[in-house]
Amino acid sequence: MDLVVTIVHILTCILLILVVLLQAGKGASLGAAFGGASQTVFGSAGATPFLAKLTTAMAILFMLTSLGLSVFFRDTSMPSVMEQVKQEAPAPAQKLPPAPSAPAQAQKKPAQDTQNKPRP
Repeated sequence: MDLVVTIVHILTCILLILVVLLQAGKGASLGAAFGGASQTVFGSAGATPFLAKLTTAMAILFMLTSLGLSVFFRDTSMPSVMEQVKQEAPAPAQKLPPAPSAPAQAQKKPAQDTQNKPRP
């Protein structure tokens, strides 16, 4: 049964794409206002009402097959992605021991002055 729904879903996708691409844009009716009435085969309104109804029917069929496929391929043995995230969450941060304080000012050795030493 799931194979039949998958095939119907794929065919519905292809037909929905074709029906949407066949529809004329909103600006296409402007050309008919200036004497270009080439859509007389479908009547004075053209194919717009038929294609609009066909698009609606294809969209409804697409949604129904999508829901059907989600029911068929629902696997309850597989954990949810969110459940895996909860399990992999890091443990709460532990308190670290306080950092050692900076040592008191260390005594600096006097720098040796090599420039003023007499040369042997």
